[in-house]
Amino acid sequence: MQIEIERLSKTYGGNIQALKEIDLVIPSGMFGLLGPNGAGKTTLMRILAGILRPSAGTARVGMYDLKTNEGRLAVKRVLGYLPQELGVYPDLTAGEFLDYIGILKGMRNATARHARVHELLETVGLAEVATRPLKAFSGGMKRRIGIAQALLNDPQLLIVDEPTAGLDPEERIRFRNLLVTLAGDRSVLLSTHIVEDIAQTCPRLAVLSAGRVMFQGETRELLQAARGQVWTLDTTGPAPVGDLTVVSALNVGAGMRYRVVAKERPNAAAQQVEPNLEDGYVALMRRNGTAL
Repeated sequence: MQIEIERLSKTYGGNIQALKEIDLVIPSGMFGLLGPNGAGKTTLMRILAGILRPSAGTARVGMYDLKTNEGRLAVKRVLGYLPQELGVYPDLTAGEFLDYIGILKGMRNATARHARVHELLETVGLAEVATRPLKAFSGGMKRRIGIAQALLNDPQLLIVDEPTAGLDPEERIRFRNLLVTLAGDRSVLLSTHIVEDIAQTCPRLAVLSAGRVMFQGETRELLQAARGQVWTLDTTGPAPVGDLTVVSALNVGAGMRYRVVAKERPNAAAQQVEPNLEDGYVALMRRNGTAL
C-alpha cells in the first residue's frame, strides 16, 4: 500500500510549524522514518493514521485521500497503529486486554475474536503469559502487546512510532525481528530516532529534521553521504576538535579511539574507514547545517 504525500504542512497554535511542505513517497514493504526528537515524525504518523488533519497539502494512503472524512475513516479500517505511548489497563491480563480492544474494533464474533487473540499472543511470543496482568509486564512485553493490538484487524498498513525506545538490547533485537516478519504481507512504517533500528530492518527510508525531508531513498544510498569522510584516530591527549563531528569514542587502555566525520583528514595519523548508516546520517545532518 503506497503512501503519497505532497506539500504537506502542519502548524500548531502559536505558529509552531511541525511539518513544512513535505513531499514524500512511501512504497509498500518496510520503510523507515528517521530523525531526531522534535523532527516532526510523530506529527506525520498521526496525520497518516487519520488522527490529525494537515494544515495544507495532501496525503493519500493507497486510494484513500486523508483530506476527506471518508478517506480518514477508510484508512482507519485498514490501519494498525502503535503510538509512542500506548495506554493499557494494568489490572487486565494480556488476553483480557486484547479481547477488550477487539470488541472496541468491532470484532463481534466472540469465537473468532478469541481465536485471533490467541493467534496474536503466539505471534508476539506472549502466549505463555496470557493470564498475567499487564502491570507485571516488562517494557518490552508491553510493546509486544502493543503490536498485538495493532494487528487485531489484520491491517494492510502498520505504523509504529518509536517502538524500541527504552528497551534493553535483547528486547530491541526481538522487536526488530518481529517487525521484519510482519512486513512480509503488509506495509510497515517504522518511525524512530535510533539509527540501528533502521539499519537492521528497512531497505528504504526518509530522514526528517525540523519538519522537512532531508533525504529519501534506499538505505544504502545514505551511506554515500559519508563516503570519504569517516576517520578513526587514536590519541592520548584531548578529544579532536575542528570542523568534524565525533560519532563515537572508545577507551583503548592507553588512550582513546575516536570515530569522526570530517570532509578533510583531521590529522596525519587519522585512518579513513568505510561508513555505516550512522556515519551517513551524521554527514547528511552536517551537510544541511543541522547541529548534532
